Amino acid sequence: MNNAQTKSMVQTSLFGANSASLLSGDEGEVSYYPNVISPEKAARWFAYFHERTTWQAERRQMYDREIDVPRLHIHFSLDDNVAPPLREAFSLVTHYLRTPFNSVGLNLYRDKHDSVAPHNDKLEFLRAGPPIALLSLGATRRMIIRQKKAPRQRLNVDLEAGSLLVMSWTSQLHYDHGIPKERDTVGPRISLAFRVSRT
Repeated sequence: MNNAQTKSMVQTSLFGANSASLLSGDEGEVSYYPNVISPEKAARWFAYFHERTTWQAERRQMYDREIDVPRLHIHFSLDDNVAPPLREAFSLVTHYLRTPFNSVGLNLYRDKHDSVAPHNDKLEFLRAGPPIALLSLGATRRMIIRQKKAPRQRLNVDLEAGSLLVMSWTSQLHYDHGIPKERDTVGPRISLAFRVSRT
C-alpha cells in the first residue's frame, strides 16, 4: 500500500473528518489523526518538554558490544506528580479515545541520526486489549509500519506535530513499527507514547 492509497482511506472519527484509517481487519487497526492539538499548543508543549525534561540516555547490548540507544527517553506513570502539560495530554488522549491510559513514555529524537528500529510494543507489560497512542511534537518524522509475515505489507506515515497515531493491541502481534534515520537534516521531535500498563 502506498501513501496515495493510505491518504484515500478517510473516515469520520472523534477527532474529525481528516482522520485516516491506515489498517483495519483481523490483524489489528492503525489510525492517524492530524491536528489533534493546535499548532500553537503543539509548539508550547514541545518547548516545555524539550527544555524541562530530565532526558535519560540508555545503552544496549548489540551482539558483542554495548552501544548508545539512538534517542533519549523518560517514562512517567499517571500516579507520578507529572507536569501540567503532561497531565493535560493524558486527559486529552484518555477522553477522546475513551481509554484509561496510565503510563507514558517520552522519546526525544534529537536529529537525523536518532531512530528506533522496527519493533512491536512489549505486550507482556501491557493490559490486553487497550490501544497504544503516539502524540507527536516538533519536527515531522516518518514511521514505517511493516507486516511481520508475507506479503509483508508496508506503510510509510509522516507523523506531523500535533498528530496522534493510534495502534490497536492486536496490531502489535502482526506488525512492527519504527522511525528510521533520515538522510537530510531534520529538527528534533518528541513523541509521547500512551499505554495502559499492567498494575
